[in-house]
Amino acid sequence: MTPLNVALFGYLPSEITVKALACILEAIDAVGGKASIENSFKESVVLFHETSLNALLAPLDTFSKQEEVHSETSLFVSFGGDGTMLKAITYIKDSGIPLVGVNTGRLGFLSTIDVAAVQKVITDFVAGQYTIEERTMVGLYSDTPIDAFKEVHVALNEITVSRKDTTAMITVATYLDGEYLTSYWADGLIIATPTGSTGYSLSCGGPVMAPGTNSLILTPIAPHNLNARPLIIADHTEIRLVVSGREPQHLVSLDSRIASIDNGTELLIKKAPYTLKMVAYTSESFLKTLRKKLLWGEDKRN
Repeated sequence: MTPLNVALFGYLPSEITVKALACILEAIDAVGGKASIENSFKESVVLFHETSLNALLAPLDTFSKQEEVHSETSLFVSFGGDGTMLKAITYIKDSGIPLVGVNTGRLGFLSTIDVAAVQKVITDFVAGQYTIEERTMVGLYSDTPIDAFKEVHVALNEITVSRKDTTAMITVATYLDGEYLTSYWADGLIIATPTGSTGYSLSCGGPVMAPGTNSLILTPIAPHNLNARPLIIADHTEIRLVVSGREPQHLVSLDSRIASIDNGTELLIKKAPYTLKMVAYTSESFLKTLRKKLLWGEDKRN
């Protein structure tokens, strides 16, 4: 049996994060596993909490980019909210390392494990009480290099184009597999995955999709077209966007990473050639999370 090797990542430490980190290190040690930790996360925890936890952190291997993550890593654990999990994929990329999130943030729709149950991350994983969900990702391709996305040009939740430095709308000419769809007059356009359907797209009126759905969603942001509604398309569709507007540039974001690019730049968006493996524990299904986090169907008659 391959020894358990766990990579740990977080962003902004807090008392609750430190508590969760200590618990998971104890759980890893209890099963004879090894841990490594992202370098900036380790440094920020040490500065935040000068306690005996530092003695546990000192001997751990560290990493600061994907190439430094141990090739035999069994599990990648993110401490924080959903935004932290989205940052975590920049270390995982196409390595196939399964990801799980411990929610020390707010909503935690992706990072579903509560701090009170943090040891289950290790004990249930070792016991095999989990499944692996293959989450679709979307990639951004452009003939004009975009430095901000040079290292990682894929997104788990969504790719968004939006206006910059103006209150005026932008026009997003949209083509699907080479055929013209429409030009959205709006603040922007979201191309969301099933995973991202519960994020920004949802807040703009998009539908919720189950994680295994083989589809993408086009959701306009504050459209000035009364007949512009979210559109669900097959995830093998190639989407081409060309933005125009009063200002010379617009914004493009891949999850939490953002860049300014010139209007008129042709953007090709399509399903990434690899998926993100997300750990789904038996006790935390997608439907349970819908009811718990989004109060799905909340009604006193239920």
